[in-house]
Amino acid sequence: MKKSFVLMFALLLTFGFASLASAHVTVQPKEAPAGSYQVFTVRVPSEKDSSTTQVKVAIPDGVNVSRFEPKPDWTYDVEKGADDKIVSVTWKATGNGLGGTEFGEFRMQGKVADDAKELVWKAYQTYSDGEVVEWTGAPDADKPASITAVTAATGDAHGDGHGAAASPSAAGADHSEGRDTLTLTLAIAGLAAGVLALIVVLVRKPKRG
Repeated sequence: MKKSFVLMFALLLTFGFASLASAHVTVQPKEAPAGSYQVFTVRVPSEKDSSTTQVKVAIPDGVNVSRFEPKPDWTYDVEKGADDKIVSVTWKATGNGLGGTEFGEFRMQGKVADDAKELVWKAYQTYSDGEVVEWTGAPDADKPASITAVTAATGDAHGDGHGAAASPSAAGADHSEGRDTLTLTLAIAGLAAGVLALIVVLVRKPKRG
């Protein structure tokens, strides 16, 4: 009975931590050079039985977003501020939205400012039951805003918006390379705990006479 409990706990630790860590609304990539054109991907998981029907993202001052990728069954509206700059975008579901076991990705293209230090993406996730979850907190908060660190400009970071960063292949690269570090770390820690628990059970297994 004790051995079964240890194994069950290890499995819960492995999969539970990974699912909790991946439940945040995030924006990829996690790093971008100053002055570069980037495809930013807003990754939105649903965390409850009610569907996600609307996602609003405030555009940081340090990036000028100009284009949005069409997404089936969703529409989008933009809000503009001074100098005709886009300051927020809101995606709205025309159908059922994102169910409790689903996630969606929303993409937009923009140019990082030459003097930007970091991009803080504040997001507002609306569920079909009317609840609005605000992803606007500090990095250690329960509902943190996603942050893109801005690195030093590179020689090939500048362009006309049609370079590698704006291409579908580059968007895929950003998607794969921009995995949430916290998610990966906790998943590895959970897996290690599970393996350790299994080793302990095997070592302590009584020998048959």
